Amino acid sequence: MSQPADTCTRQHLPPLPAAPAAPAAVLTGPLTLFFAATVGVIVVNLTAAQPLTGPISHDLKLPAELAGLVAMLPQLGYAAGLLLLVPLSDLVENRRLIFRTLACCAVFLGLAAAGRSGGLFLVSAFLAGATSSVIQMLVPMAASMAPEERRGRAVGNVMSGLMLGILLSRPLAGLVAGSFGWRAFYGIEACADAVFAVVLYLQLPTRKPFAQTRYTALLGSLWTLLRTERVLQQRATLAALALGAFSAFWTAIALRLAQPPFSLGMHGIAAFALAGASGAIVTPLAGYLGDRGAGRVTQVCAHLLVIAAVLVLGVAGAGWGGFSPAAHPMLALALLVAGAAALDAGVIFDQTLGRRAINLIKPEARGRLNALFVGIFFIGGAIGAVLSGAAWAAAGWSGVCMVALGFAIGMLVLGLLMGRQPDTGSAVAAQSIR
Repeated sequence: MSQPADTCTRQHLPPLPAAPAAPAAVLTGPLTLFFAATVGVIVVNLTAAQPLTGPISHDLKLPAELAGLVAMLPQLGYAAGLLLLVPLSDLVENRRLIFRTLACCAVFLGLAAAGRSGGLFLVSAFLAGATSSVIQMLVPMAASMAPEERRGRAVGNVMSGLMLGILLSRPLAGLVAGSFGWRAFYGIEACADAVFAVVLYLQLPTRKPFAQTRYTALLGSLWTLLRTERVLQQRATLAALALGAFSAFWTAIALRLAQPPFSLGMHGIAAFALAGASGAIVTPLAGYLGDRGAGRVTQVCAHLLVIAAVLVLGVAGAGWGGFSPAAHPMLALALLVAGAAALDAGVIFDQTLGRRAINLIKPEARGRLNALFVGIFFIGGAIGAVLSGAAWAAAGWSGVCMVALGFAIGMLVLGLLMGRQPDTGSAVAAQSIR
């Protein structure tokens, strides 16, 4: 699926070696598990602030008009990190870069936990979000350490930790803050990131990028990659649509669960989130199927699964098809859990296949490609969240499901329009199978 060499990119970057040097270590099973745990813990920094906005703004006496910054600034910082920090992984030795970035993240989280002023907390939250972009340095690092015929499985395994972290961050933050206070949550996160930084420094191989250019030229090449890499354009758009459906659901589900006939409290909603997160267990399977050359079929099945999941969620929560949630509340709740798990599984399948594809097209630009991919699909998630809020206000749960269904259908249509293209790396995988 790789595209022809781009002349603009070559103007920015000098000629590269014909083949990448093998990393000094291979991605073993325990190291893969550690990668997954690391990214799962780090990503909690980005979304856990949402349920803590009230306690933090009250404790720090933030004006009402600034309270929303508590949840927004980590996301904005992450976007800035994707643009300004992650491309450094194509320029700077990776092990030291990952260690220093994650160590800085731990320091900023510690400042957020200890700070007594709103201004210090907000600045620290922004910088912690920016340095949390180290996640997108770790994913391509894991891919580079895995043999090409197992690269999809490696990315899938690491991504399972990422998705579990996203799904569990809100209930975990609520439980920790409810028991020990919000400062304890940030303190625990800071300590965890510091420990992971040290272990990664000791375990990761030295990986020197191929690019020999200025930082400004490296940033300029982002636009060239986005403009010319068709695989990136297609896969990132699919992932953006998938995350739009995902965000539309998870943004509003707590509102629906708090209403009759469910009437769940904070602990009940947290338990629902834990149950719904079970869909993340399929992530390694997605990478495995991609490595076996079944990426195209798996992609279509994943998109159909998302559509089916949204329909089930509409039936269980809004009474589509004549079903009555009030008459069968336990069945309705079970269907919501099943629909949530299926939705998560379909979205994870699509994103894992997308990451596998972009990690195979240009090894010398792997860091920038991952930054662009994640940045684009986060835009889809933000749009899904905004549309979900508006749909809830206008039409309740049925409106939310219609928004998610629109994203899901768009994903299926775009995937079908992409046509049958060769799956990058499938030839290598096929040779290894034979």
